[in-house]
Amino acid sequence: MKDRHIVLGVTGGIAAYKSADITSKLVQAGAEVTVVMTESGTRFVTPLTFEALSHRPVFLDMWGSDREFSIRHVSIADWADVVLVCPATANIIGKLANGIADDLLSTLLLAVDVPVVIAPAMNDRMWTNPIVQDNVGRLKELGYHIVEPGEGYLASGKMGKGRLAEVADIIDAVTGALK
Repeated sequence: MKDRHIVLGVTGGIAAYKSADITSKLVQAGAEVTVVMTESGTRFVTPLTFEALSHRPVFLDMWGSDREFSIRHVSIADWADVVLVCPATANIIGKLANGIADDLLSTLLLAVDVPVVIAPAMNDRMWTNPIVQDNVGRLKELGYHIVEPGEGYLASGKMGKGRLAEVADIIDAVTGALK
């Protein structure tokens, strides 16, 4: 991981708090991590958390005034060695599978030409919905790396498949995608 550039896309799911741990572990392993958050993602974990852990600015939208990434979606895409979307909601999976680019993260995902690792997390009924499964299947066909969600206790209080994979498994997937 030393000196590798990892873009972490954080979307609006309760599992977003685990992305803070992933950021910390990647930085400790020597990676440079740039976080791109959706508006919904900021409702679960603040950008300040990721700035403190990554020691880098967090990007929230396409229209900021900073100079580090002038045309953000292209500049961040050019900087990246790999992109990790964690947690990946049904929303971002659907956007990516269908070429929808209506925020910084979804636009960035269409602009990258590096490996993309998707770590889904959602309610079990959402995960098993045929539309979501079709979208995941399409991403697999296109070469995206999918870290299958785990089975167990969900935020809804029920048991089922849809919880975010273990942090170690997600980091292993990122490492594997870099090879």
